[in-house]
Parts: sequence; structure tokens; C-alpha cells
Amino acid sequence: MVQRCRIPQFVKVGKTIKKHLDGIKAAVDRGLANGRHEGLNNKVRLIIRRAYGFHSADNALAMIMLTCGPVTVKLPYHA
Repeated sequence: MVQRCRIPQFVKVGKTIKKHLDGIKAAVDRGLANGRHEGLNNKVRLIIRRAYGFHSADNALAMIMLTCGPVTVKLPYHA
């Protein structure tokens, strides 16, 4: 239906969804979301911004590990 629409943005969205439909279905079926990863990424970016004056990248990495701790990602479909 979207292919017959006269709005080019809708046609583009429809093509994108059609192209990635298998991945979208798999993510919904397995209950996957990238919210946790996005939150962690945001936290790391904020730490790096705060660590601008550090003398080396090792100090910034130590601050990230201290703040975020050891990160273990458990996927919902693994027992």
C-alpha cells in the first residue's frame, strides 16, 4: 500500500521496513531491544566528556570501568 502513496518519505519508510522485515520480526519474537546498550553508551559518552582533562586514555577507561562496572549482557532467549 505504501508504494502507491504520493508522499516520497512514506515510500522510503515502506521500502526500508520491507528490506529489514525479517530482522524486525526476529527482534519482536525474541524480545530484543537495544535500550540497555543505548543507556550504557550514553553513560560512557558522558564519562568521556568529563574525562577531557585526563592525561591518558587509560585514565578515562579506568573511570568507565569504575562507574559502569563489569558489564555482562544476558540475552533474553538464552537460558
